Amino acid sequence: MRAAVDRAGSDSQGRTPSIKIRRVRKGDLSKVRDVIEQAFGDFFERQMGTRPRQVFGGAQYVHHRWLMEPWGCFVAEEGDGKIVGAAIAVTWGSVGLLGPIAVLTNYQNQEIGRQLILAAQGFFEENKVLLQGLATYPYSPRHLLLYQKFGFRPKGLVAITFKPLDRREPSFMKPAKPQLHTRKFSSLEESKKKVALARFHSVTNQIFRGMDLGKEIEIVDGLALGDTLLLEKGRDLIGFAIYHTPGVSEAPQGALYLKFLAIDPRRKRPEDFHHLMGALEELAQSGGLQRVIAPVYTYYWRAYQGLLDRGYQIDLTMVRMKRGKVEDDEDPDDFVLDDWR
Repeated sequence: MRAAVDRAGSDSQGRTPSIKIRRVRKGDLSKVRDVIEQAFGDFFERQMGTRPRQVFGGAQYVHHRWLMEPWGCFVAEEGDGKIVGAAIAVTWGSVGLLGPIAVLTNYQNQEIGRQLILAAQGFFEENKVLLQGLATYPYSPRHLLLYQKFGFRPKGLVAITFKPLDRREPSFMKPAKPQLHTRKFSSLEESKKKVALARFHSVTNQIFRGMDLGKEIEIVDGLALGDTLLLEKGRDLIGFAIYHTPGVSEAPQGALYLKFLAIDPRRKRPEDFHHLMGALEELAQSGGLQRVIAPVYTYYWRAYQGLLDRGYQIDLTMVRMKRGKVEDDEDPDDFVLDDWR
């Protein structure tokens, strides 16, 4: 993911003796959030000349990710107990996602970011992930070079798109097929939720072997961060989408944020993608939200084009970087939206 990290530089041993790296504890969470927001606030101010009032528009990344993956969250701590840096890492089964990573501005140039990345990579190795990934800023040579030192390679652009919900649907849209229907994961009985998780895995395993978003879906459900929407035809699962709504989640204020969406790759039907996106937009509108935010890796060309056809606009671009199984396994015809920030 994004990082507000060290510049090049170190002491003679390549480390900072007074700093120790340890895993995050519950009592650290508010401090970790403060460090990340302060470091990114400084970064954006340097880039844009003005400091954003809200660094991530109200989106939050720490508490629920720590609950989901406590062994993947690390802090850099001074001898007096002051937290000066943090790194968050989670796993989607065989895929490990890195970020956010942040180091306070006054503590940069001391290899603290390097130590945090090494700790996160150790966590990935413990979990035997096949692919490590992140998204960072394509306009920042510092970020690109830092991650390249750890074996990450830039692979392609990610478009963070949004759609204002007061816009009418394009006239090209075909009416939805009546046999397709949606329902929320939260509405299922507990016994049926386990069955649904296995069905979700059967879809994601077609996208990348071993990818599993079960923990992501359960944390969204358990903390009411949003929900997961199932698209079905009869008893068949056609696709699903994990989304957040504003609160203590990754959704900015006033927006439904789409964390992950996949249509079963064995189908590849545009009407399925449009039906699911339409259902998400209706949910957002009925909830009084003003827009939908949908990140897309542009290698998934049909999904990217599908968003543009629906009236989505590009807010910013990032670059996806990979380490491990780095060959491009993605099929550009798949309808997948996945956010690695």
